[in-house]
This record gives sequence, structure tokens and C-alpha cells, in this order.
Amino acid sequence: MMISGAEIVIRCLQEEKVDCVFGYPGGSVLHIYDALFKQEQVKHILVRHEQAAVHAADAYSRSSQRVGVALVTSGPGVTNTVTGIATAYMDSVPMVVLTGQVPTAYIGQDAFQECDTVGITRPCVKHNFLVKDVKDLAITIKKAFHIAATGRPGPVVVDIPKDVTAQMCEFEYPKTIQMRSYNPVVKGHLGQIKKAVQLLAEAKRPIIYTGGGVILSDAAEKLTQLARRLNFPVTNTLMGLGGYPATDRQFVGMLGMHGTFEANMAMHYADVILAVGARFDDRVIGNPANFGEEPRKIIHIDIDPSSISKRVKVDVPIVGNVPDVLEEILKLMDAGFKADAGVADWWKQIEEWRGRDCLRYKQDKLIMPHYVVQKLYEVTGGDAFVTSDVGQHQMFAAQYYKFDQPRRWINSGGLGTMGVGLPYGMGVLFANPGAQVACITGEASIQMCIQELSTCKQYELPIKIINLNNGYLGMVRQWQEMFYSSRYSQSYVSSLPDFVKLAESYGHVGMKIERPEDVEPALRKAFTEHKNDLVFMDFIVDPTANVFPMVAAGKGLTDMILAEDL
Repeated sequence: MMISGAEIVIRCLQEEKVDCVFGYPGGSVLHIYDALFKQEQVKHILVRHEQAAVHAADAYSRSSQRVGVALVTSGPGVTNTVTGIATAYMDSVPMVVLTGQVPTAYIGQDAFQECDTVGITRPCVKHNFLVKDVKDLAITIKKAFHIAATGRPGPVVVDIPKDVTAQMCEFEYPKTIQMRSYNPVVKGHLGQIKKAVQLLAEAKRPIIYTGGGVILSDAAEKLTQLARRLNFPVTNTLMGLGGYPATDRQFVGMLGMHGTFEANMAMHYADVILAVGARFDDRVIGNPANFGEEPRKIIHIDIDPSSISKRVKVDVPIVGNVPDVLEEILKLMDAGFKADAGVADWWKQIEEWRGRDCLRYKQDKLIMPHYVVQKLYEVTGGDAFVTSDVGQHQMFAAQYYKFDQPRRWINSGGLGTMGVGLPYGMGVLFANPGAQVACITGEASIQMCIQELSTCKQYELPIKIINLNNGYLGMVRQWQEMFYSSRYSQSYVSSLPDFVKLAESYGHVGMKIERPEDVEPALRKAFTEHKNDLVFMDFIVDPTANVFPMVAAGKGLTDMILAEDL
């Protein structure tokens, strides 16, 4: 049976069990939108800006075990997606972005709404394709989903000229795919795994350091088994939060620039580091020279060989899928493993560092942002999906909301993209209908994709927006205060809207909270009386509140600035 290229696109999505696509129509994809209209299996979510489509597809993927899908038109439709694609690329999120293109005969002619999609997106995708023949369409989409979801995940762009969507051919979707040039390693090298187990057995000051790879590979359960079997302290990166239960005694908190005192000190003075699905990035280890001061052995497990020894030289590299490698370690440990008794002394030292209580703060007359996040945790029972934008509020969320489960913390780590919080909340709800979703944001970040309040109204998405409104670009102001002699250049956000009225104008519920005693009642009201409504809570917080601990750029983990030091 002959069907059009547009119908082939939809049939491919159906074969991949895609239940929703986030997008915005335009001329070059109208054939695809017409094919969408003629079926009901794949639902289309109409956003109000293409950037939001990609962010929503990104969060759909992060909060589930599925590949997110976005559909946009050519030219400005494509260029509007680049920030979202780069965000997903930096955080290794599997996603397929279908983009329209001008007809093949017009490519390179500066046609209306033409741009070089392949060239523009090449630096920020795992792979991209330009389909010039309808016969190649089905196998290309199959390859796109395969590449996006396997190995180190990432976004894949499929650029489809309009005439290709109009051409006719028979449809046959490959059940499996093999690509000679793409064969990611899954099983770790057994010899290297044995070396790792031996180092773990000899460790006296060990630490397990985990990142987003644990979340993406669904390895949290095996990681928890291993950590408890070893009785080693565990620290997570910003992207790894939820990979190990935050309420567990062995968890020493997030590490890095705004990590806890105990996590950073344990990471610095450890004699054996087991790095799992993390990449020793600059916000985690600070200055590599400082990090290398202490002699230690490093075991590094990662699916991506290019991430190993990229910034820090490791002793035992293990390339492989994280859960498979952890399973092999557990099997070898069952064959007579015994941890060194010296770990008990190490725990005494860690408890001494933990005793500094580096996250304490004083809640006085003005609402402290820390307090709002703590109360949010209490009101939701720690069971919410929390999305965030980027800035101080993001760090307060990471520090004070305790994530016991993976895929509950949805934020932009690598690229640090302001504006993601609200579309992230949308993507989470489409992947997890009925879930509690809180978007922790700031008065500057929320305005970058504020138009998505319209999308939330159309699809009745009951996101609870926690706006920590300090009237500043908070993290910019903090750096200017600490490193630029309080010269607040362009960090004050004047002419702010009335967020309550703005939310109400979109048909949502708005609240303004200005007193500490009103914080908890407002949150409880939002999550109970307004359970099925989007509620925009504008918390007027202390404009001088800063995020501590802090490791300044270029400094080492032992050069932490604590609130008590100021």
C-alpha cells in the first residue's frame, strides 16, 4: 500500500509507541500535521514557542524511560529549538526532533524560511539527518530513535523537506537496526572490574561519586544495593540527585560548587573514588590542580569512553552500561568480598564534617528561600516531581528538597538554561499524568517561557509554580556582591509584572505570599484545595539571601565559603 511521506512519519511514531509529540505547525510541516489530524494514537501538544516544545519533550524523557519527540517547522521554527536541543545534549537526554525543511529543489537557494538545519545543529546533537528521498524516511527515523536511546543518550534531529512528506511509497518499518559505524559498548571489561573490586576491598577512605548516568541508565536500584553492601558514603552531582536516597544515612549530600561541606571534604580526602556515570566536571571538582593534591585511586564507570580521563586521570577505566557493570561488581563481591574495617574510622571523620551543619540558616522577618523549599518538601511528602529554572532557586531546590527516587529532579545542569522550568513541568505531566509537579523558579527565569501558561490552560496542567521572587537576577547579584565589590550591573529586575494578575489573566490561580507564617498554609492550600489547578505562588523572599556553601570559580573543594565565615 502506497502512503505519503507525512503518513510514514506518523506510522513510524506509532511503531515507536510514541504517545505524544510537542510542537508548533508551519508551512513546511503542514503535510505532517494533516496526517496527525487523521489519526488518534499520537497526541499532539501545541506549545506557544518552539523552544518550549523541545524543553517539554526533554522533560518528558527525563521523567520517564522514553524518548521525547518534538515537531517544528523550518527556518525560525528550527532556530528556536537550538537552545532546547543544546540543553538536552549537555545532559545526555534521549530525544528525537523532527524538523521541516524547504523542498529539496530549493535547498541552498535562500528560499523562504530556509536555514541549514544540519549545519546549525551539528555541534549540539548526537547525530542529525537530512532525508532527501521518501524511501529513506522510515529507516532514518528508526535510526534516530536507536541512536538517541542507546549508548550515551542524546538528541537526534531528522530534517525533512516538504516535498519528501508529499511523495508516496510503500511503508515498511524495520523491527531492528544495525549500524556498522555505531556499536556502543555495553558490557564492562571483566579484568578492569576485578581490579575495581580489589581497590574497593582495600579502601580506607572511600567515596561513591555518582552523576546523571545513574539516572539515565536506570541504575539507581543497583547503585543502592552496592553502596549499602559496601557501607561507603555516597555523594551525587546536581544531575545525579535521586540516584541514591537523600534521606539515607550514607548520603553525604550533593558535592561541588554549592555542595555540602562533608561531601566536598570526603571527595577531596578519599583514597578510593568510585565514579559512576559522572564526568568530573568543573562545577564538581573545582580546580583540577587542587583536586589532584591528595594521592588516591579512581575507578570510573561510564558508557562514553570520551568522558573517561577527560579532566581527571583515572586508574581503572570501565567503559560499559552502568547497571551491567554494577551487576558484575555485585557478583564478584558475592564471591568472598570483605570491606576493610578501617572504613569505620572514615565514617567518624565524615560525621565530624557533617556536624558543621553547613546548610543551616536563620528564618527571620523576611521569607528565606531555603524555608520555602523545606516547606514544599514537607507539604509534598518528598513525593513531587520538582522542575527548576536556573539560578539561586535551582541550588536551594537541590540543597533542601530531599530526592529519594530517580527522575524526580528535572533541571538543566550542563547548559544552565533559564526558562526551562515551566515547559519542563508540562513534559513531566504528560509523561506522568496525575503526579504532583512543582516548578521552582525565579522572577527572571519564569518570564523566559511565561507564554506557556497558555499551553497549561489549554491542557489543564495543574503545575504548582513556586516563584522565589527576590527582585534580582539572584545568582548574578550574588557573584557581583562577592567578586565585583557589590557593583550590581544590570542584575536588578525592575518593572516586574503583577504575577498574580498575570496568572489570573491566563485563567489560573494566583497567590502572593509575603510573610513567613503564610508560607506553609499557602502551599497546603495550593496542593489540596487547588489540586487540579495551576497555581502561581509569588513568594516575596529576602533579596539578600545567598547560596552557601560555595566554591568560587577557579578554587578547589577545600576552599569552600560557608555562611558562618561571612
